[in-house]
Amino acid sequence: MNKYLIFRTDRIGDFLISAILIKSLKINDQSSHVTIVASEKNYDYIKSFKFIDQVVRLENNLLSKIKIIFKLRKHKLFQTIIVHDNKNRSKIISHFLNTNKRIILNDTEKYSHIDIIKYILSKINFDFKEKSLNIFDEKRFNKVNKEKYILLHFDEKWIHKEYIKEYINIEPSESELTFFLKSLQNKSKKKLVVTSGVKTPLLLKESIKQLKNINIEFIDKINFIDLEAKILNSDLLISCHGSVSHVASANSIRQLDIIDKSYNYSRWTKHFRNYVYIYRDNFTNLSKEILRLI
Repeated sequence: MNKYLIFRTDRIGDFLISAILIKSLKINDQSSHVTIVASEKNYDYIKSFKFIDQVVRLENNLLSKIKIIFKLRKHKLFQTIIVHDNKNRSKIISHFLNTNKRIILNDTEKYSHIDIIKYILSKINFDFKEKSLNIFDEKRFNKVNKEKYILLHFDEKWIHKEYIKEYINIEPSESELTFFLKSLQNKSKKKLVVTSGVKTPLLLKESIKQLKNINIEFIDKINFIDLEAKILNSDLLISCHGSVSHVASANSIRQLDIIDKSYNYSRWTKHFRNYVYIYRDNFTNLSKEILRLI
């Protein structure tokens, strides 16, 4: 049995990239044992993937780093250690562990994440197969609704003061959002599911109150595993780019991904399937474009 150690001590969206790498390892080496060093932000989510053999949580303090070194040294030898998060703390910890091959990535900004995965696999003489993109094939999730619906994920990225100030402002007024939600449901003739992030925008709550008579379901402060299930059962995802975008792509769910022109999202989306992006614009123009594309 070959043991592999992967460092992914950042966020859920970043891990969903690594999940493709892990799936590739499992396809190429069916007897492999994969351990992930996770962060406090993604630890619980990573544990929900059954093709991962062990998950170790790294907290952002010196004692936690020391404990992890001693815990991982019990493995005696890793066939390969991959520092996939490119964090200094991960690089330092990795150098206290025994391995036949240590892969540390540098100067990766000009490459797409899928090309980086292919590079890592080539370093250990493994092939990349397209089925590695199907990271949810072996993961259990509850089918929440047999009826196909449109899912609109309206989180803090829609609110100008809550997101990157340099990005184009797409925040609607309450009346604009109410009209858009009604128009979206009317044009699609499908149920509309609206979800929010940890902090639900007040204008969304107020808009939803005005829409009691249309086929709409509002889920406030949904946890990510439940949100994942909602996405995997949807017909279309509309959202600002983030972790939800990776979930939709992994199951070839059609999506309209709202991005800003100033950032090179292709690094993250080169491998996406059933994918259409829309540039951020004032809400009047943005909403018209969304309605046109559905």
